[in-house]
Amino acid sequence: MRSLFHLAYNITDLDAARAFYGDVLGCREGRSTETWVDFDFFGHQISLHLGTPFATAPTGKVGDHMVPMPHLGAVLPLDDWRALAARLERAGTDFILPPSVRFEGEPGEQWTMFFTDPAGNPIEIKGFADFDGVFAA
Repeated sequence: MRSLFHLAYNITDLDAARAFYGDVLGCREGRSTETWVDFDFFGHQISLHLGTPFATAPTGKVGDHMVPMPHLGAVLPLDDWRALAARLERAGTDFILPPSVRFEGEPGEQWTMFFTDPAGNPIEIKGFADFDGVFAA
């Protein structure tokens, strides 16, 4: 069985969201109205609605870093992750946590980066060389 997640959250500007999610992240736009827009977020559906974004705080301790909670994200094959990291760097993204590797040499080794969308919603994108490591203990 194949399943997709759906996540709806608030953004403050539809045009800025379209430019970021569509042009920078490369997500395909779906349906929309004057108050919301859907995107194919790396194979999953996000619905961005005009409104006040959710509150976040750097309360998630991962290794030596405090990361924003809550946050959303995706897990990509490492080559795709590297291509996206390069695209974000070219776009001048202000990273919360710049592209880097964590848990190197350990089960679950992963590449990660944290940044926000134009409304301040935190996003983490992970890259794995082998998806068998995503749930490694």
